[in-house]
Amino acid sequence: MHRRTFLSLTPAIAAFAQGRPNLTELYGSAAARLIAAAQADDGGWKKMMYLCDRIGNRLAGSSSLNRAVEWSAAEMKREGLQNVKTPLVKVPHWVRGEESAWMVEPLESKIVMLGLGGSVATPPEGITAEVVVVSTFEELEQLGAEKVRGKIVLYNEAWQGYGRSVAYRAAGASRAAKLGAVAALVRSVTPVSLRSPHTGQMIYTEGVEKIPTAAVTIEDALRMHRLYQQGVKIRVRLKMEAKTLADADSANIIGEIPGREKPEEIVVMGGHIDSWDVGQGAQDDGSGCVACWQAIMLAHQLGLKPRRTLRVCLWTNEENGTRGGQAYREWAGATVKNHVAAVEMDGGAEKPAGFGLSIQGASEEVMVRAMERMQQIGALLKPVGADNMIRGGGGADIGPIMRDGVPGIAHRSSGQRYFEWHHTDADTLDKIDPQEFRQNIAALAVVGYVLADMPEKLTD
Repeated sequence: MHRRTFLSLTPAIAAFAQGRPNLTELYGSAAARLIAAAQADDGGWKKMMYLCDRIGNRLAGSSSLNRAVEWSAAEMKREGLQNVKTPLVKVPHWVRGEESAWMVEPLESKIVMLGLGGSVATPPEGITAEVVVVSTFEELEQLGAEKVRGKIVLYNEAWQGYGRSVAYRAAGASRAAKLGAVAALVRSVTPVSLRSPHTGQMIYTEGVEKIPTAAVTIEDALRMHRLYQQGVKIRVRLKMEAKTLADADSANIIGEIPGREKPEEIVVMGGHIDSWDVGQGAQDDGSGCVACWQAIMLAHQLGLKPRRTLRVCLWTNEENGTRGGQAYREWAGATVKNHVAAVEMDGGAEKPAGFGLSIQGASEEVMVRAMERMQQIGALLKPVGADNMIRGGGGADIGPIMRDGVPGIAHRSSGQRYFEWHHTDADTLDKIDPQEFRQNIAALAVVGYVLADMPEKLTD
């Protein structure tokens, strides 16, 4: 989720507005048409049903991701988007295989787990070892190698928000391996659990032995923590068949409404078409892909052809490599300088809240001017409650072009339950409210169209 900083319209911003067209007034009619069309739309929901129920989860390297790429490109062409392309992207190919975890002492009991993406396998017979439980990296270091060597380390770090807690998922294995641990378990990075484990990417430190690592549920982590605090010896048997194969072929999917006056200037918006290999990848990030795609389709269906090119991109491999975003920057080449804005939706399709803006390297004067324009666009979004415009935005897939100075805009939702479903078997279509989904489409449609049609660029 994105940092929220609330801004008011300052005198300085008002000064910049003098002599410039007011976007709220200029696009009131077009925004109303787009919002009405989005609220009555069923095309986006039909796409979501197909993607989730007939294709399913879409991990990089999988046949289901390939099917999603082929289906998306074919649908864009059928619907009349132009310049539909699928530029090749080489992506990592990690395969989960069979996996299990059991407590074998002080009692025989199943541990509900999911291997973390990128993990190595255990030996075929598994690893059976005593468990030490820590809540922080500092506690691990205090134990030292003497108490960690030959053990399985369990990180029972309570939810501190995704940005902080994800560090244990990412770095926990290598931190434990440095002290001689034979495996690492991580309490799932989530505030709420119904004994549901959350997978996600982990990263091995170069030069440190690679040990298998998996996420366990909050309930199992707390149970082991209680036993450990009582001085009860805990032994766990972990089996994982995970492996990393040679890089596989995938693709970004691109479609456009070419600009009527300045087709060389581009507003790109999208989400990531890949997901983890559990659930249906509905909230993360089928919703972002389809909402951005349908937002552009509504402009097309209403005959609203903007000054600049309005492009949708469904990026591949955000989850375990971000190769899609990197490949898009390389594919864009010198045309990156013609991108006037990039919009990413990757926080789920709960009730929309607004958008966040970042422009790397921009002066305060430019940021003030850009924020004034974003707030004028925000005023158009009050009917769907997405009118809060803040500083601070971007995303993993648009990050590479943001480093070239392209304004990055993050779609923001309420995010009330997103991390309950994130990276789990529960990330399924039923977790999305259809009306809230349509509100997100409406917000994206207005933002995308106005950015592509406004007389001046955000940074002018």
